[in-house]
Amino acid sequence: MCLAVPARIIEINVDKAVADAMGNRWNIRITLTPDIEVGDIVLIHAGYAITKVDEEEAQKTWELFEEIARFEDQRQKAQEGGGADA
Repeated sequence: MCLAVPARIIEINVDKAVADAMGNRWNIRITLTPDIEVGDIVLIHAGYAITKVDEEEAQKTWELFEEIARFEDQRQKAQEGGGADA
């Protein structure tokens, strides 16, 4: 399974960039997306920006990631507490 993460470009230096997704920052390559600019949102896969996406699509994905994180936190707390729901 492959996963591409939407992230906002916050810095560009030739064919490299710094991207931010939900407070996580990565150094990425933008060789495949030479038309992007600071402020654009791209999908990142394997360290490369592979396509530009719109804000609404990115926001939906970030919300799903937050929901998954909340679920995992609840699951971990249940396991630590020895709950039957674990």
